[in-house]
Amino acid sequence: DVQLVESGGGSVQAGGSLRLSCAVSGFALNRGCLGWVRQAPGKERERVALIVRDGRSNVAESLKGRFTISGDNAKNTLYLQMNMLETEDTAMYYCAASLASDNWCYENGAAAFTTWGQGTQVTVS
Repeated sequence: DVQLVESGGGSVQAGGSLRLSCAVSGFALNRGCLGWVRQAPGKERERVALIVRDGRSNVAESLKGRFTISGDNAKNTLYLQMNMLETEDTAMYYCAASLASDNWCYENGAAAFTTWGQGTQVTVS
């Protein structure tokens, strides 16, 4: 079974940084699509970042320059580096995975993912 376990969330002041980690088991990073999705209270899910089999990555346009997604194949761990955090970044952040094609993952946002972690809360004040 695929399991995704997030860590690294917490409370931070605006302008600060956090790095989220997602330990992946049952699924090699280069065998599918992986990403981060966030959801704030009262708002829809938003795909924050995506990385696909060949290492290409994509970050939501509004977050480019502040957020970076990366993966460590040796550790089978996915990361999200978040810099210059803003209060609007406050949300639950989920690690997610899919075995769908890279194109499907690119084109379908959060809906492309079929396996989810339990989430880690990020609060920016």
